[in-house]
Amino acid sequence: MDLTIPLRAEEIAAARRRIENVALRTPLIRSEEGVALKLECLQPLGSYKIRGATNAIQARQERGEPIAAVVSASAGNFGQAIAAAARRLALPCVIHVPTNAARVKVMRLTELGAIVHEHPFDDWWRIMQTGETGDLGAFFHPVADRDVVAGAATIGAEIAEELAEPATLFAPIGGGGLMCGAAMGLRARHPGCRIVAVEVESATPLQAALAADGPVVVTRQASFIDGMGSTRILDAMWPMLRTLTDEVVVVTVAEVEAAVRALAFEHRVVAEGAGAAAFAAARKAGMPNPVAVVSGGNIDPSELLRILAA
Repeated sequence: MDLTIPLRAEEIAAARRRIENVALRTPLIRSEEGVALKLECLQPLGSYKIRGATNAIQARQERGEPIAAVVSASAGNFGQAIAAAARRLALPCVIHVPTNAARVKVMRLTELGAIVHEHPFDDWWRIMQTGETGDLGAFFHPVADRDVVAGAATIGAEIAEELAEPATLFAPIGGGGLMCGAAMGLRARHPGCRIVAVEVESATPLQAALAADGPVVVTRQASFIDGMGSTRILDAMWPMLRTLTDEVVVVTVAEVEAAVRALAFEHRVVAEGAGAAAFAAARKAGMPNPVAVVSGGNIDPSELLRILAA
């Protein structure tokens, strides 16, 4: 499905209908610094990905598309969400993950009944680019799928209903589906909202793509932040990202760790690295009316203990 065309209001409304009995309407709370926090880490399975996965599989069913088995590529959170949806439908499920995926996420995939194949990051990223796995079944891309992006748009729609005025939205960039979807859902009601993409210093493919006016390959350094940062922006997502991004804020790994601690100690919220990155950027940027999407909470316990003890 074409990702160059903005989501229509009816697509977002249909997504809200499809997910209403599966995903939560998560709370929007304020930090001590005045940052509004959309706590998607409180979703079932600990991530906003349940929205897009649920919407995608139900939308295909409504269109009458055959699904003999569910296949996807994911660093963990989308895989969990689509595996849970497949289990509800008694469908076999195969998930391809990078070897640096958090162990807690990989273990959860197997608990949900998925067959898990691990790949070096570059090989996994090729699957993300092409959707080619060699598996029989329907491939669900975790990002470059219009129904998945519409699921993420429900986050923006919920935020918009709770805001009296336009905001500055901070969202982490992995593949770009979260930011693009949330931006369109938010701007449908508040067109003046500023959209800030958040990247970590260990990999900044969107910043590089915007500077080069197209996706380019960047280096990626390993860190505990496994849910964001790649070596290149997906071609399919580039038109949306270029159109919707007002600014990129790059945070350091140390700033993300500080945000993880602040969320835990000040709000009793457990966030993974990607989930805390938007909060880190909002604290750093000092922009008006900031809203940060805390996208997930699936952090390895050993990493959480290390960060909290620092």
